[in-house]
Amino acid sequence: MDKITLKKYAKLVVQTGANVQKGQPVVIMAPIDAADFVRALAEAAYKAGAKDVHVDWRDEKLSRIRFLQAGDEVFDEIPSWRKDFTLTNLHNGAAFIQISASDPEAFKGVDVSRIARQQKVSAIELKEFHERLMTNKNAWTIVSVPTVAWAKKVFPELSEDEAVEKLWEAILKAVRVDLEDPVAAWKEHTLNLRKSMDFLNKNNFKYLRYKNSIGTDLTIELPEGHQWVGGAEDTTGGIEFNANMPTEEVFTLPKKNGVEGTVVSAMPLNYNGTIIDNFTLTFKEGRIVEYTAEKGLDMLKTLIETDEGSHYLGEVALVPYDSPISNQKILFYNTLFDENASCHLAIGKAYTPCLKNSENMTKEELIEAGVNESLIHVDFMIGTKDLDITGGTAEGKEVPVFVQGNFAY
Repeated sequence: MDKITLKKYAKLVVQTGANVQKGQPVVIMAPIDAADFVRALAEAAYKAGAKDVHVDWRDEKLSRIRFLQAGDEVFDEIPSWRKDFTLTNLHNGAAFIQISASDPEAFKGVDVSRIARQQKVSAIELKEFHERLMTNKNAWTIVSVPTVAWAKKVFPELSEDEAVEKLWEAILKAVRVDLEDPVAAWKEHTLNLRKSMDFLNKNNFKYLRYKNSIGTDLTIELPEGHQWVGGAEDTTGGIEFNANMPTEEVFTLPKKNGVEGTVVSAMPLNYNGTIIDNFTLTFKEGRIVEYTAEKGLDMLKTLIETDEGSHYLGEVALVPYDSPISNQKILFYNTLFDENASCHLAIGKAYTPCLKNSENMTKEELIEAGVNESLIHVDFMIGTKDLDITGGTAEGKEVPVFVQGNFAY
């Protein structure tokens, strides 16, 4: 990737994604394969006035060696320095930039129980970090750049160089960096997302009913006081940021105990370096009571059994089938992109800003309102070309929301 485009992308992430403020620390969480982009991000952050830029490097190849070779006891703890590093920056008001670029096959053949134990202890020890980000206390954004392993998974028929170049093209198009003024393009995009939010919030649906030809037949009740959000959001301190780049979704939270029926996955899910594919979830009174998977069943089981809250849903997101990322006709094997090409749901923790006045509610009041609590939040894709969604109002009226995969309005 040429340096000019790389800097253009980095500037967009810093200004529109994390919206770095003068005097603010910045934390970049990145794979070592993304070093060039990390340097571009650091330069852009300093130019925006960042106090300092700290990098938390990750290495999947080293992690794989550890999962295969390390003593069993290490997977029930995380180093104290990692917790101190993360929470210190969190409390200092840092903006967090995460680069999502994992190899979908990174942990193929690894004992899934080891991965699950490490994931769970990390979620427990860094619970405050995840809660502050999901309640918009700190600005944060997730972005991506190609790596060789990921690119070859997406484009196996191409050489390594060709695959990386093609994935770069797809990513830059998805985040609008291929346009002359990406910052202006994102402002316009946010306004377009608000049209969908306005339609949904105006109707104030009590439930949504999903049906398609692959077997999804699901009804999701929405809690009183829910609101649809999407695109740019504000921190509790009033700083606008974009949590996902790209993003094509509008989303809200379900009522914890109000989900009934069966949903069938529409795309593979890359979870902790393991592919889960062709899976179904069946719900009764909100809880997952049955599940199947043609691939990755053990990992799906560990995901669902993380804690009690991981047996319930925490997010309902709508994305038209006819959307910029979907129209690229690429299976990315990366949730950041695939979730923005498809309607999706999330297992686990609910995003509390989707409930009006949630910032003034106690934990008990949030639970009473139907908000799900969990250590995890994992999106999975359910949107298809023939998906129909019907919304039911408090007055008993049924309104088409999606017809044949796209918004009906």
